[in-house]
Amino acid sequence: MSSTAFIIPVDPKAPSSKAVPSLNLAKLWSTVPAGSKPPKVGATRIFYNTPEEKEGSNLTALTSLGDSFGSKSGDSKRELVRKVVGSAVKAVKDLGEGVKEVAVDASLDPHAAAVAANLSAYKFSLKTEGSASYKPETGNYPPEKLSFHPLAGSKDWDSGAIYAKAQNFARTLMELPANILTPTAFTERVKTEFAGIPNVEIIVRDEAWAQEKGMRTFLSVTKGTDEPAKFLEIHYNGASKDSQPLAFVGKGITFDSGGISLKPAAGMKLMRGDMGGAATVVSAALAIAQLQLPVNLIVATPLCENLPGPSANKPGDIIYAMNGKSVEIDNTDAEGRLILSDALYYVSTTYKPHTLIDVATLTGAMVIALGEAFSGVFSTSDSLWQELYAAGEVEYDRFWRMPLDDEFGPQIHSSNADLCNTGGRPAGSCTAALFLKAFVEGIEAKDGGEAPLRWAHLDIAGSMEATRPTPYQEKGMTGRPTRALIEFVRRSSQQ
Repeated sequence: MSSTAFIIPVDPKAPSSKAVPSLNLAKLWSTVPAGSKPPKVGATRIFYNTPEEKEGSNLTALTSLGDSFGSKSGDSKRELVRKVVGSAVKAVKDLGEGVKEVAVDASLDPHAAAVAANLSAYKFSLKTEGSASYKPETGNYPPEKLSFHPLAGSKDWDSGAIYAKAQNFARTLMELPANILTPTAFTERVKTEFAGIPNVEIIVRDEAWAQEKGMRTFLSVTKGTDEPAKFLEIHYNGASKDSQPLAFVGKGITFDSGGISLKPAAGMKLMRGDMGGAATVVSAALAIAQLQLPVNLIVATPLCENLPGPSANKPGDIIYAMNGKSVEIDNTDAEGRLILSDALYYVSTTYKPHTLIDVATLTGAMVIALGEAFSGVFSTSDSLWQELYAAGEVEYDRFWRMPLDDEFGPQIHSSNADLCNTGGRPAGSCTAALFLKAFVEGIEAKDGGEAPLRWAHLDIAGSMEATRPTPYQEKGMTGRPTRALIEFVRRSSQQ
């Protein structure tokens, strides 16, 4: 018989809770051996056969809020709730398969508690043990091992669960190996996930369409592989037809070998996640559609592989992009900006959004600059940066603004073409952002007024992977910044 686990955050200085009436929390907590200091944030103690019931065998996990909980507020308090709930879920998860149901006292912050519970329970595996293993040939994914519900239901808990499950979807897409998640398989999986959600249209374009559009920089990257490229569009119409849309563009390199400029073998398998930009914008769109936010959203993801086949791009090749600019390929491993350039021009000119955000695992320089803690943001709009920053702080999916300045221009403008796809090692993430800027239409202000289009480029090369666990997320692909993007759109829709 399976047990129900009750997770209850506890303030060590004043242990009390009315979440479970039959539970004397103060008395239970008093049995925990006391040290000279209160237990650290997330320290979890498990009590068996508590609360007692006639049938079944429950357990209670009390998790410490630390000694400074009373002084916390706003975003810092919200993050503390995520840490303690995540730590408790991990402790319960370690107990094995006897626990199926988890009831959470989410009264401190239902949204944050739901996020932490669902993120910390996630585990990706392709092991073949048991009946719940992933079956690549059928596309069936194993069911979640833990089922969560709050002790007191709320809309905030429901929204938090949607945020977290969207991020987990992005994590799965990023973790799946490239032989399973090809560009074609990516589009099929997206169709499955969005099935039945109202106000959504999924459009899958092929290489013939891209050729007709003149997407030569995009198509140049896929020349080295036999795997057909795809251009995926998701249209979510949550507002009136005449309401101007916002747009997301995501880099979708399902595997990046570097092409002719081959990457070192060590760690190359990480490049199955080089479609992290596509994974996060698609997953954010999934949550936005599930929440039925009152916005119109266009999502575009160019999807392909970058391999060193006999027809692959060569260093020194010059390609003419969709907007007519000539691009010299100095390094075939700088392919992300090639596929994004055509996508950005297409979206900005075809749909004329008021805001355009692209997300890409673009540069190793960003890993050096910011590590794993922050996603880098390059933006032409101060207001857009401020809105992204605020959304990132709320979800603790944080951003840091980087310089987007023409001073870096000579590094990418001094070749035989209009642009060179690399500018050397100095300021590598900045020159990449400046390269992309040349393909976004509408970001220049006219007659002293505001620009028609606000644009931001998010470089997530560092934040794409967690090399060390956090209280509510294990090591591996992170699915960031999915939650921050959802929150950004939610807040924007309320203005």
